[in-house]
Amino acid sequence: MQLVFVQFMTGLASAASLFLVASGLSIIFGVTRIVNFAHGAFYMLGAYVAYTLTDRFTGAFGFWFALLAAAAIVAIVGCLLEMTLLRRIYQAPELFQLLATFGVTLMVQDLVLLIWGPEDLVGPRAPGLAGAVEIFGKRIPSYDLFLIALGPLVLAGLWLLFHRTRWGVLVRAATLDRSMVAALGINQKWLFTGVFGLGVFLAALGGALQIPRDAVNHGMDLRIIVEAFVVVVIGGLGSTTGAFVAAILVSQLNAFGILVLPKISLVLVFLVMAVVLVVRPWGLFGTRPPPAQASIGMAVRPWRPLAPGEIAVAAAVVAAVALMPLWLGHYALTVASEILIFVLFAASLHLLMSVGGLASFGHAAYFGLGAYGAAFAVKAAGLPMLAAIAAGPLLAALGAAIVGWFAVSLSGVYFAMLTLAFSQIVWSIAFQWVDVTGGDNGILGLWPDAFAASPAAFFWLTLAVVTPALVWLHMVIFSPFGYALRAVRDSELRAEAVGIDRRRVQWIAFVIAGTAAGLGGALFAFLKGSIFPDVMAIPTSVDGLVMVLLGGVETVLGPIVGAVVFKALAMWLISQTDYSKLVLGAVVVALVVAFPKGIVGTLADWRDRLMVRRRGGTTNDAEATADATAAEPPAGTMAPAPSPATAAGRTRP
Repeated sequence: MQLVFVQFMTGLASAASLFLVASGLSIIFGVTRIVNFAHGAFYMLGAYVAYTLTDRFTGAFGFWFALLAAAAIVAIVGCLLEMTLLRRIYQAPELFQLLATFGVTLMVQDLVLLIWGPEDLVGPRAPGLAGAVEIFGKRIPSYDLFLIALGPLVLAGLWLLFHRTRWGVLVRAATLDRSMVAALGINQKWLFTGVFGLGVFLAALGGALQIPRDAVNHGMDLRIIVEAFVVVVIGGLGSTTGAFVAAILVSQLNAFGILVLPKISLVLVFLVMAVVLVVRPWGLFGTRPPPAQASIGMAVRPWRPLAPGEIAVAAAVVAAVALMPLWLGHYALTVASEILIFVLFAASLHLLMSVGGLASFGHAAYFGLGAYGAAFAVKAAGLPMLAAIAAGPLLAALGAAIVGWFAVSLSGVYFAMLTLAFSQIVWSIAFQWVDVTGGDNGILGLWPDAFAASPAAFFWLTLAVVTPALVWLHMVIFSPFGYALRAVRDSELRAEAVGIDRRRVQWIAFVIAGTAAGLGGALFAFLKGSIFPDVMAIPTSVDGLVMVLLGGVETVLGPIVGAVVFKALAMWLISQTDYSKLVLGAVVVALVVAFPKGIVGTLADWRDRLMVRRRGGTTNDAEATADATAAEPPAGTMAPAPSPATAAGRTRP
């Protein structure tokens, strides 16, 4: 019983910092609609800056001043980031903002290593709170009791701020209806900056408060951002009370999970989140959101399939790529094979995001399931490589069918977070089911058969598998099914009025995307000769999102260009510098600002403007796009659904 009490108090203390971070994330998303992936980076910066300042300022006053000053400094950095970067892309789709903040996260990770080094740093004890208090025969650290008391105080302070001040009322109004706030003459720029600064201050303060309890390290950001997203979703977006209750729930699950259910301790939190999202998608304390249409696939222009001339160019490019083994070395061919695999991975996610309007935060799960499916086929069934590559997508398709059945009942950020929850569940199973998956030791010895043992032969095999898979995805996009999927994306009510079953169509698309990702995963297992749980972790899913957004949504070549640029740049930077993330993050941010519609989408805009200029017309975007796609409806509207025969034979939708 005493052990239970100690764990309970430890969980309450951990909940305080988690609540600070999650409440800041919830406030930022509620007003600005930014999926701020850099929030964990601000938490980490708060801890590192606080460590430095507490080393400079001594005594009780100096310690507490250092913590507040660290949070304030990081908040100022956050405000500068919002003014210089995020303001430029507020009109872009929400996930482009995710891409920008992901670039910032990469930069911060290497900046931390550059400034503070790779070693864990141990901060000082809090003056006056270094001892312990005996409660029920057990000694509870005084600092933990301080954190337990701090959580409700911060909650009360936020409630007063949002309910008893004019600024807080404006923030609440902007959360509900930003356009109405703008119509009343409120300067939204400074309102957004203030909200972003407050959210960053809370995150940095949460990190600063952790230095007497935990060592400061460069892995803090990813761990806390995942838990913060879980808390925000369980509690309800925009609800600080929900964030407080959910932070306690998550912290207690983490505290007791390792004692009561050690076999599923890693997956327990995500199981709870998945259940909450299925039963009450808007969270425990959230309110049901108004109906909204997806905007992920409406960012660039209406689509068209490749014209005959473009197909000939694509075939020539594939032929040129097939000749690469004649002049590339073994290492370069291995890199090229990996890029081809991730082209397929990005293209499968692109089907969901652009055509279906569904942003999956856990697509790596099916990539990993395909890899494990191939590994099981070799190790357990003794199948040859080609049969194992065919078996991998079957396991991925099964996983996608199960997850998709629940996920497609949701939309928007709730869909994204449910896919994240299921992805983490799959990762946790692979990590903890050691007898089957090998755990973090992985499954080794997955070498290609003799006919594909050389880098050149495996490259040709990869190209021979990936190319038909890409053609298949292209055919799906412009098939009658693809038109139905886009109809559901653009207007669920209209689609259902003409007899399209939204859930069935999106579920089939989810399974197709998961199967294609699994095929890439199966190839990846033989490329690496082994498979580990990390292949289906969050960073792999984020990489897929980055590839799609970087290339451009609603562009046929977007995922291909995005995957090639991102993977090639990442691998080249790793070989050239110890701070590859810093450079890669800066490049990602620069590309988001320079190419807000993605590389392919922006280049297509430039091409359209040039065509209009040559014809002596106007150069504004709207007319240029209208001129380039005269027969098409505006992006974001639903054209009349074509008949299957017409849709199959058209060269332009």
